[in-house]
Amino acid sequence: MPASATKALRVAVLADSDTRWKWGALTATRVSPGGADIHLDGYLLRGRATPTARQLREVGVTADSLREVTAVEFLRAMDHAATDDAEGRQPYDLLVLALVGGGVQAMLHGLGRLWRDRTERPVVVTGYVGVVYEKLADGLLLRHGADLVLANSRQDADRFRTVYEGVGADAAAVTEVALPFLGGAARTGEHDPSAKQGRRPYTVAFAAQPSVPDSRTDRTYLLNRLIGHARRHPEREVLLKLRSKPGEHTTHIEELPYQKLVQRADPPPNFRLVYGHMGEVLDRTDLLVTISSTAALESLHRRIPTAVLTDLGVREALGNHHFVGSGCLASWDQLDAGHRPAADPEWVARQGVAADGGYETAFDEARERIAGLLGRPGGLPPLAPYYTPVTAPGYLPGILARHHLGPDGTPLPGAPAADRDPGPVRQIVRRAARGAYRHGVQRVAPVIRRMGEL
Repeated sequence: MPASATKALRVAVLADSDTRWKWGALTATRVSPGGADIHLDGYLLRGRATPTARQLREVGVTADSLREVTAVEFLRAMDHAATDDAEGRQPYDLLVLALVGGGVQAMLHGLGRLWRDRTERPVVVTGYVGVVYEKLADGLLLRHGADLVLANSRQDADRFRTVYEGVGADAAAVTEVALPFLGGAARTGEHDPSAKQGRRPYTVAFAAQPSVPDSRTDRTYLLNRLIGHARRHPEREVLLKLRSKPGEHTTHIEELPYQKLVQRADPPPNFRLVYGHMGEVLDRTDLLVTISSTAALESLHRRIPTAVLTDLGVREALGNHHFVGSGCLASWDQLDAGHRPAADPEWVARQGVAADGGYETAFDEARERIAGLLGRPGGLPPLAPYYTPVTAPGYLPGILARHHLGPDGTPLPGAPAADRDPGPVRQIVRRAARGAYRHGVQRVAPVIRRMGEL
């Protein structure tokens, strides 16, 4: 009998960045069968993007426990959690893999080896943290094998099934949901952009992205246009919403933080850098501007005028091609002149935004499927990823080896902490090594590249 039938639903989330932790933890709460109390254990996969304490606080999602692990340590923890422990804790009911595709694939094979002789195992769920605009087939096939592969919109669900069916893989796991972090009060009425006394100023927020665009020229251009908008409209408050502070990493590497670029500028008093929860920024935003951030979908969900910039072109490399047909594409020249984009309702509906209601029911199918799997007579079948040593002998071993796993999912000899929990000294070394890596990415590597261009 699943633990959820007698006690709190035990859920584990494995994430490799701040954004994926946010997605994984919120997804776990959204898809858990109704009425169940949730005990959530968080596991942070050690790597370049392992979130800092500040980033975790900013996400605003809490867990009953939280620890940093390697892939092998996580597999050992799942092995130990397969049976009631000495403290009376029951096995996990649900496992959310909030990782890049290669990480998901490695865990599916590692867990598949652990559970090959067990029918009582957690329901395994995975998906994407936001808009899927690149590496569709690659990312999807790396996620194949989970019990549920979540699609954040009707459009994505259709595309996911097409890819799986096109290679002869079972598409039954694809389940349509919505982005789990949408919410907040919808914007009502029209705010007067020229309002001054007695009301807060009209607020324009630019949602920055760590890696889009990636060149100094393009990022400096965007910063200058944002500052120029603030100068042109001194009655407005202009915010640059940043994801991380210098030295921190998010899902993507940021080599040229806007904080450093702005030091060479001379912004006016109505221009500010802001951090914090995106929802809190949207609470006071009248116009959201971005290149292609998922923040655009959060903004649209709240009916906030949203502009996806075309200044650098509409290109797959930027991700703004995803918004073709949305009605949101605009340039800084247009925004400076007072243009406020109006989103196309049909396009918005296909993106799982549910601005006109229905968001609370968007996870019903996933909840029902998970409840059915938890109560499945005879337990669950073995995990069966599409990639195996037979279907991808030249690709899969490399994916698994990056996580210190052999082709059959077994930890390789010499895998970090394969046989014991990390001690205090090892934990200190890990933190120092990660700090050194981040310093190298943000300070040393750009200098070396510039020297190479001389």
